[in-house]
Amino acid sequence: MLSEALIKQIIRDVPDFPTPGVIFRDITPILQSPKAFREVVDAMSECVAPTKPDVVVGIESRGFILGAPVALALGLGFVPVRKAGKLPADTIRAEYSLEYGTNVVEIHRDAIEAGMKIAIVDDLLATGGTAKASAELVEELGGKIVGLNFLIELEFLAGRKLLEGHDICTLIRY
Repeated sequence: MLSEALIKQIIRDVPDFPTPGVIFRDITPILQSPKAFREVVDAMSECVAPTKPDVVVGIESRGFILGAPVALALGLGFVPVRKAGKLPADTIRAEYSLEYGTNVVEIHRDAIEAGMKIAIVDDLLATGGTAKASAELVEELGGKIVGLNFLIELEFLAGRKLLEGHDICTLIRY
């Protein structure tokens, strides 16, 4: 099993992306290493499994990359939450705040049945806006969030506060 320190060594820091002063935590080196990718998926699956979800919801786009193999490893279905206008069937939407404006995420209206237990997976917990909007969509459809699961948490952005009341599992923290 990869330790937090080893995962941090594999993640590439990209300074001044997407704007000056920001350090982007790039997970693509993990994805390029079959061993590291497998171990991250296994570790995230260990976070999700005890919550006994009925389905895994992944948030566009890196949440798809991590959430789908977690769902497969646990024998569960996978539901995507996407940016507005990307899903083909009837959707519901939630708007959330960004540093400079707002964004919208959507989920298929028939993706979650009332009472289903849902684990949400994404690569990064930053301000918590996207995760909160995704949780609101699940709850609007009658789903029960049993856990929010992230590879990385940027603690200094305090996204966890926006998600109070939910169980959160993160593998590494900055």
